[in-house]
Amino acid sequence: MKLLIVAVGQRVPDWAQTAYDDYAKRFPPELKVELKAVKTEPRASKTLETLYAAERERIEAAIPRGMRIVVLDERGTTLTTKALAQRLQGWQLEGDDVALVIGGPDGLEPAFRQAAHERIRLSDLTLPHAMVRVLLIEQLYRAWSVNAGHPYHRE
Repeated sequence: MKLLIVAVGQRVPDWAQTAYDDYAKRFPPELKVELKAVKTEPRASKTLETLYAAERERIEAAIPRGMRIVVLDERGTTLTTKALAQRLQGWQLEGDDVALVIGGPDGLEPAFRQAAHERIRLSDLTLPHAMVRVLLIEQLYRAWSVNAGHPYHRE
């Protein structure tokens, strides 16, 4: 199975990249994790619709056909770690490769968000995008560890 994290925005602080890389290398070979950063559309006097359309085009180009699309959305389903572990297990059992999409500063185009297979909420807090990458991969690793009976996750 493959997990593809598609994140709008290219530059993240070194600490965030280091933390992301640390978790990414922990996954077992049968669960590949990849990050694709897509360019944020320059904001200079463009309408929100224009920004959304440009970013959606880049996001869709980064996602191979046939992948299950899960967007991170503040209005999405709130999951516990165990619920995320169940989702991950379900995706694995169904043989789905999954693209998890993190929007840019303005979020994701509403039609793209609605067309996604799932919408999940990472937190009630407003988080910097670099932090979202780290929290997402940590929670995916934790979900894997729950399913694998790995000691990383303790209740």
